[in-house]
Amino acid sequence: MKKLRVYLDTSVINFLFADDAPEKREITHEFFEKYVRLGKVECFISSVVVDEIGQTRDVQRRTALNEVLGRYGLPLLAMDGRPEILNLAKVFVRRGIIPARKPADALHLAVAAIHEMDVLASWNYHHLANVNKERRVLTVCQEAGYYYPMRLTTPLEVMGL
Repeated sequence: MKKLRVYLDTSVINFLFADDAPEKREITHEFFEKYVRLGKVECFISSVVVDEIGQTRDVQRRTALNEVLGRYGLPLLAMDGRPEILNLAKVFVRRGIIPARKPADALHLAVAAIHEMDVLASWNYHHLANVNKERRVLTVCQEAGYYYPMRLTTPLEVMGL
């Protein structure tokens, strides 16, 4: 059986260090150790994740987040030379799916959609891991000619698939 191809947004990596949300932190650790490390799913990130981590003000936290990227060998999905990614992200904003003040979330969606990920995993319920957003995102993707059926969900649900 084909492994799930999972795009990880920055929130998933951040929750490895979420002392204020111990339950989600533990779920995220389990996801990385039992699914990512063991190769039960294929996980990917983009330069959007790298850029967001680079904007982390706390130097120790930023270092720890970057170490996660190296430890798990998360491959980068190409964005350079792919204007369709930026174009699709703009549509998500223009259609009100993602607020204009959250362009990185629109880019996460566009990268995952264009690279035909099975899942975009996030702990961001408001903008990404949300069934109503999923329906609207899939509609926009289909209107733009991208028909791959991507799910928007959490690491917990990925582990239950």
